[in-house]
Amino acid sequence: MEEEVVMAVEAEPCGDAARGKNGVMVVEKVGGRSTPTRCFSRYPLKLIIPSKAGAADSDAVWVYTVSFGGGIVSGDRISFDVRIGNDCTAAIKTQSSTKVYKAIGAKCSEQILEAQVGSNALLALLPDPVTCFAGARYSQKQIFRIVSNSNLIIVDWLTSGRHERGEKWDFSLYKSTNNIFLEGDHPLFLDSVIPKLKQIQNQITNDVKETMSRLFQLPFAARSCYNKRQKSQHTIEQPDFLASCSGFGNKDIGLVVRIMALTTESVYKFLHQHLACLASLLGAVPYS
Repeated sequence: MEEEVVMAVEAEPCGDAARGKNGVMVVEKVGGRSTPTRCFSRYPLKLIIPSKAGAADSDAVWVYTVSFGGGIVSGDRISFDVRIGNDCTAAIKTQSSTKVYKAIGAKCSEQILEAQVGSNALLALLPDPVTCFAGARYSQKQIFRIVSNSNLIIVDWLTSGRHERGEKWDFSLYKSTNNIFLEGDHPLFLDSVIPKLKQIQNQITNDVKETMSRLFQLPFAARSCYNKRQKSQHTIEQPDFLASCSGFGNKDIGLVVRIMALTTESVYKFLHQHLACLASLLGAVPYS
């Protein structure tokens, strides 16, 4: 894929750095098309805008976020501001899973995204999962400000660690916060995931096994009786994928879909299938 990094000319190029921002992205209508009119990034964040990310006739700006060194190191603090103007369309992706390396002492790595989405605009946040290494400490906060006819899609997910190295829920801290505000500062959706996995890992494992067994398998005694009566070895298999959805806001203006799966591949497949309808807006099917 041919890639081009678009850097807008800044009247005050040091302004964003002075405010502690690592990245700023503004998309506005120029000549009737969604166009990146401002793009700024500095270490440890890099922004890439491919020149050919979707269909040639699509009116969407694709932005890829990249971390120098292939991941987030202990103590990194990344702050990224995004503004999507009226009637514009943009998608933000990562090039691969966000790797968070082992913490040094009590240092916590942090990412903060603040986004404004204009009238009749669409912002699709479509990252790969966060993968925290053993001993990692990571916190991310994402704040979205929308109006009544804005369109917003957020994908936020994590893996249990590096399975190939035998790491499962071995990171020390993970916190993810997603806040959506309507028409300024009116709270529409406030959500935080703060699993204290290191302290309660064994309890979670046992509880999940017990719940999955109880809900999706016949008890041993009942199965024995069933087999004797039916003379069949058939049993109900434990699923490797669960999903639920619930609405939020006035008249269910928004929808939350929560997923639990045994493999990242099954989640990628789910996202690909259920977000395929965005192809007409983004010019490409997400997670292809």
